[in-house]
Amino acid sequence: MLAELRVRNLGVIEDVLLELGPGMTALTGETGAGKTLIVEALQLVLGARAGSGIQRRGSDETVIEARFIDDEGDAEVPHELVLTRSVKAERRSRAEIDGRMVPLSALASAGADLVDILGQNDHYSLLSAGAQKKSFDTFTGVDTRELDDVVNRVRRLSAELDDLGGDGKGRRNALELLDHEIAEIDSALISDLDELTTLSVEEERLADLSAHREAIETVLATLGGDDSSSDPGAFAVLARSVELLKGMNSLAGLASRLQTASVEIADVASELRNALELSQDDPRALDAIQRRRRLLSDLLKKYGATLRDVLEYKEAARRRRDDLVNLAERARLLTAEIEKLEARQVELERSVRSARKAGIAPFTVALHSRLMDLGMSGTRFDVEVSDDGAGEPIRFLLSANLGEALQPLAKVASGGELARAMLAVRLVSSGGPPTMVFDEVDAGIGGSAAICLGRSLKEVASRHQVLVVTHLAQVAAAADHHVAVEKSTSEGRTSTSIRELSGQERIVEISRMLSGHPDSATARAHAAELLSSGQP
Repeated sequence: MLAELRVRNLGVIEDVLLELGPGMTALTGETGAGKTLIVEALQLVLGARAGSGIQRRGSDETVIEARFIDDEGDAEVPHELVLTRSVKAERRSRAEIDGRMVPLSALASAGADLVDILGQNDHYSLLSAGAQKKSFDTFTGVDTRELDDVVNRVRRLSAELDDLGGDGKGRRNALELLDHEIAEIDSALISDLDELTTLSVEEERLADLSAHREAIETVLATLGGDDSSSDPGAFAVLARSVELLKGMNSLAGLASRLQTASVEIADVASELRNALELSQDDPRALDAIQRRRRLLSDLLKKYGATLRDVLEYKEAARRRRDDLVNLAERARLLTAEIEKLEARQVELERSVRSARKAGIAPFTVALHSRLMDLGMSGTRFDVEVSDDGAGEPIRFLLSANLGEALQPLAKVASGGELARAMLAVRLVSSGGPPTMVFDEVDAGIGGSAAICLGRSLKEVASRHQVLVVTHLAQVAAAADHHVAVEKSTSEGRTSTSIRELSGQERIVEISRMLSGHPDSATARAHAAELLSSGQP
């Protein structure tokens, strides 16, 4: 709840400290005394935008501090939260939570869970679809916990499925590609990392055999060692030459030398014939080697610069494939679980939607009864539940005057009517922030409706801390605490002060509110009667 609100240099307020307790507190005072400034200060410290020129004359900085305490639970020391807002005339404002600077949006976020200000549309928590749904479900007893759990699980599992990377088709395509690559490399049966060098040498040797045979055959023909040749050849010429020189003593040395050459040529021819027999063509072996080289070269183009790189690529592909197989199995399981949950979600949404639609009539009947008590007998209230899903969004609709069309609460023009409609919702349904501030809630009502308004606010104060700015004596008399906002003039300056009233002071203030004559005995008697009837 709100324990303290300190306001410095805001309009006619120089420095005031408002201390609040549980239950219902009424803020009263003459018109223009500064009651609205108290509410405006609370709005500012809860993150509202600051208008220009809000600083008190002579000061360039407005400072508002609000201390909230949470005294629920078993803690010996209540938890405290201090919000601070500073607005300077020529500079940007500063926001703090527990002395730590924060963005202005952080104040608004914190304030949404702490205070509901009814009277200024910007702070109505019940204007949000989420708050309307919560209030309606609380009244009707609709339990969405299982549905919320299913929705959250579907969202979580869907995110996990997305994190696996790609859809099922993408994973299947990746698996097919990896299988093809692994099979292609495996089929090459690579066992020798230097195989390409060996193949190159053997291919060169086989490719040279034809040229070798042709050269040998030509030489043998020239030497006369080839039986297929009709030419006598060098060997026959030498033999004839030796015969011609025989018996010539003067040429005996030359004949001997020709004889030796003839023997050497015969030996060369013999070796050439042996080489010719060993150099048989093998075109099939050459073709096999060339095809093997093309196969390995293609693998190098696809998978690496060397055969070692190709084999390493294959092992990496195997690991990726194993990962994808595992992912595919996980994706299959996730998909099956999501489909099962989505089917359950449809069932739960149908059930919740049906329960919500069934709750419209009793909820609106209860609301209309409360609205009549609050002087809004011509008001129509309805709840719009969607025909889709779980029936969301849920919208509260209001027609404040006879003959006017129903419209969302956010579009209701009158602050007083809207505030009382919000009060009626809070009366029939619990929930909402711990502190509720009512401003303009008493606009345009009086008599028995004013008494009912006071009792209604007191009823809300049994579950929330209630702060009400009011001009109605009947409302002020119902409060547990009464604070007067007063304006005074000193040394040519106007200032606002506050003081808590009790006993006779409170009777005097309520007398003023009743008749404008706080000294009237009749008014004081009426005030005392109101106080007596308004308190338990």
